[in-house]
Amino acid sequence: MKQFPTIFLLAGFLIALVACQKDYEAVPLEKVTIEYVFDKDDSLGTYANKFLNTVYSKLPGGYNRVGGDLLDAASDDAISGFTGTTSVSKLATGAYTSFETIAEETPWNSAYSAIRAASIFVSNINISPVKDKLPNGNSVRYAWKAEARFIRALFYFELLKRYGGVPLMGDEVRELGDDVQVPRSSFEECVQYIVGECDAIKDSLRPNPVVAPELNSHRATRGAALALKAKVLLYAASPLFNGENIDAGNPLTGYTGYNKERWKLAADAAKALIDEKTFSLLPNFKDIFITQNNSEVIFFRQGGNTTDIESTNGPVGFAQVARGRTNPTQELIDAFPTDAGLPITDPASGYDANAPYAHRDPRLTMSIIYNGTRWLNTEIQTYEGGQHRPGGAEPGTKTGYYMRKFMGNFENATQYSNTSHDWILLRYTEVLLNFAEAENEYNGPTGEVYQVLKDLRARAGITPGDNGLYGLRPGLSQDEMREQIRNERRIELAFEEHRFWDIRRWKIAQQVYGNPLHGMSIIRNGGDLSYSVAEVFKPVFSAPKMYLYPIPYDEVVKNDNMRQNPGW
Repeated sequence: MKQFPTIFLLAGFLIALVACQKDYEAVPLEKVTIEYVFDKDDSLGTYANKFLNTVYSKLPGGYNRVGGDLLDAASDDAISGFTGTTSVSKLATGAYTSFETIAEETPWNSAYSAIRAASIFVSNINISPVKDKLPNGNSVRYAWKAEARFIRALFYFELLKRYGGVPLMGDEVRELGDDVQVPRSSFEECVQYIVGECDAIKDSLRPNPVVAPELNSHRATRGAALALKAKVLLYAASPLFNGENIDAGNPLTGYTGYNKERWKLAADAAKALIDEKTFSLLPNFKDIFITQNNSEVIFFRQGGNTTDIESTNGPVGFAQVARGRTNPTQELIDAFPTDAGLPITDPASGYDANAPYAHRDPRLTMSIIYNGTRWLNTEIQTYEGGQHRPGGAEPGTKTGYYMRKFMGNFENATQYSNTSHDWILLRYTEVLLNFAEAENEYNGPTGEVYQVLKDLRARAGITPGDNGLYGLRPGLSQDEMREQIRNERRIELAFEEHRFWDIRRWKIAQQVYGNPLHGMSIIRNGGDLSYSVAEVFKPVFSAPKMYLYPIPYDEVVKNDNMRQNPGW
């Protein structure tokens, strides 16, 4: 595992500050030391806080981060609109090895760089005699330290879900020349470490709701620690790691035996945050992603007020150029029920194949741009040869669809304008769905499980029906409820970097990727439209090895104690 001396990290930190703070130039770069940043005479912790902000800046962002695409374009929910070979197409076809990884999506070195930066902060912040207190009386210094520990735990989870067990470094900050022959910790040890960190820091972090959100809403809070704990335990309880380990006796790739109680731990962790009642569903689904400091956002990576998401993912065919990068699949479209909450395959749903977008779950219109949608004061034309699917040199969408989620309210605008685009890493809806899944696996479809789905469907605008179940059937079996929950996750959390991981932790990726992906071909004949489903992409999944990423080859070569994942 690559390590860098502290002076290099501090030098990078200083360069970032010099760009906007001229008085720092009085300090020669080679003189930057731990003592300068963590100053024993700095009662405000000015430079320590700036260092912590650089740690925050290492958080992953999700918008088109994988070679210009969303990670979901490597799942069955979307494909890339780019005409050449892309990183996500390589992910979706297994075109990577331990020698040639997908740099943007196998973040071994960048994750450990962030972990190292967080550990430098954790190991040195006590030097700074920060005297400020939070409104609840807790020390700001302790809160900062807890924030760095949270970020470190989050990055360990990012590694865990990709690789299984990884080396745990604790608070130690190694320098060049130190022993770096550190073996991988077991999957169980990594889970225990991350969960233990969340438990240890939750009472030192800022409580929710955050005081002065205009300054502090980006910070890790108590709610973030509880949400991360619940998420880690959900993954740990899931089939890939709990009972269906790809290498049954290998503790690095998961638990070596099934334990139903792991589902209870996950359910209890999610319920603990729900019961605190510090977060709630936002009434309008669209507003979650463009309204800052709202009641549903638990933790996010700060973005900016830009038009980047729109110009990257919006439909082609407008004077204001957009690239239409994310093309949702027909498989995702078909997952949305009707506005009665019934699957489109249900004869009672009212679905009409000749008007496939009519009377659907309102989240379809809030997530997807399809033929006939209003956008930029225009009725979208994604039929063959239409304005927004013209073919030729700029062919437009490959599937007949564009992503609408995350974008501003530009249905009736004539051009894009700056919109808030923070990347949400943890939101309350996910916590509710995590609870519903874990509770169903442990106790079956209880009233609390039903209530989660009813609440989400009610917020979406699905009609309650005569029985008030929003399309759900009473008396569902555990298996039937499992499918309902999984589908609800798919449509509610679409494009938020969940589906790619969900189909892996559920151990269904081989089945999902075993089928070609489709789009909608629409032919216009006068005023009539005819619809036919067409194959657009064939993913490939080599089981069992592709359920985990390969450890980068150079890490295995330089560390005699590093074990590679099975099949790589």
